[in-house]
Amino acid sequence: MGVSGSGKSTVAAMVAERLGWEFAEGDSMHPQANVDKMHAGTPLTDEDRWPWLDVVAGWIRGHLEAGTNGVVTCSALKRSYREVLRAPGVVFVHVAGDGALIEARMSSRSGHFMPTSLLSSQLATLEPPQPDEAHVTVTADRTPEAETDEVLELLGLG
Repeated sequence: MGVSGSGKSTVAAMVAERLGWEFAEGDSMHPQANVDKMHAGTPLTDEDRWPWLDVVAGWIRGHLEAGTNGVVTCSALKRSYREVLRAPGVVFVHVAGDGALIEARMSSRSGHFMPTSLLSSQLATLEPPQPDEAHVTVTADRTPEAETDEVLELLGLG
């Protein structure tokens, strides 16, 4: 979890690869209307996000019911969004970072529908996980490999 550009997809894919778990990119689960809205530079509302969160939660539930491990990315910016995704065995990995660093990362990537102009709205919306939420936090200020190493260590999987 984390704002767009934090590196969550890169780290999540690396975690999944190292563990041999299935990986899913939550952004690919957005309905086209959400993608179009973000591409146009319009922040999503809660009403836009609920159906998408339900799809991501369905992916999580499917893996839990099948007894298979997986890693899925999702901004999960608010506690109320994480409540939709929460289940026994689910641990949120918050990839947190400095706004200037994240903006620089967003500016250098190509082919993503989320424009840099929406970063400030994501940062304003972000409610970092609280101690009563199953989570670990890594700081997006190192190489993806180092961040992945830390995630695996914090989760007791490395």
